[in-house]
Amino acid sequence: MNCTLLNQIRRLVTPFRHIPYKAMILAAGRGERMRPLTDALPKPLLKVGGMALIEYQLKNLARAGFVDIVINHAYLGAMIENALGTGERYGVNIHYSPERAVLETAGGIANALPLLAGQSGDQPFLVVNADIYCEMDYVSLLPVMNAMQSEGAQLAHLVLVDNPPHHSAGDFALQQNRILLAGSDRLTFSGIGIYQPQLFGAIEPGLAIKLAPLLRRAIEEGKVSGEYFTGQWVDVGTPERLEALDEQLKSRLGIT
Repeated sequence: MNCTLLNQIRRLVTPFRHIPYKAMILAAGRGERMRPLTDALPKPLLKVGGMALIEYQLKNLARAGFVDIVINHAYLGAMIENALGTGERYGVNIHYSPERAVLETAGGIANALPLLAGQSGDQPFLVVNADIYCEMDYVSLLPVMNAMQSEGAQLAHLVLVDNPPHHSAGDFALQQNRILLAGSDRLTFSGIGIYQPQLFGAIEPGLAIKLAPLLRRAIEEGKVSGEYFTGQWVDVGTPERLEALDEQLKSRLGIT
């Protein structure tokens, strides 16, 4: 069987797969760099290629087999809930985690932990940013999630990408699937990661806590693995990048 046919079969079969883990889409940011586009619309609902940014993530997660998806929101959060609803039309169940004030990444995850960690309270979960466009097949992360579930030693697994022009220094080094704080050939954290609940267990709900300090501590302890994704990834952080991606996707889809 040739590779093309095999990939087509996988695409047909994938929607019926049910991954026993949960995923979270981070959607609480204000989107200051996107103003004035975000003055009356939350950043995750900005459209590229005729579809909202967050919808690409929802569809990618659903295609991979994720069924229960948590979305946090703060700024204009009601608009996100009204736009996405229960998730039924995407083939998923959406659970919302509203924040009165933005809790930063780690604080937002900790606040949503009861929705993420499973009945046992110790299941790893996938977290993705709403404001990135990425063509990664999240099915490829399932073996990592299974290993983290069974072994429990790793606190996080990060997906790294090539450094974009606006972030040329990168974030971390990657050596034999281990994330390092220092090293040559640094790469950029994509905003896609798998985490163990205990990484956030000491954070009280409602506190605004950044993710970076928690990751640095876990990296120093040797408890963070990683991988390098070479496919298309875009940090849609400015109106210029939004417009460029929109034009690219419309051209690909034949939209005028």
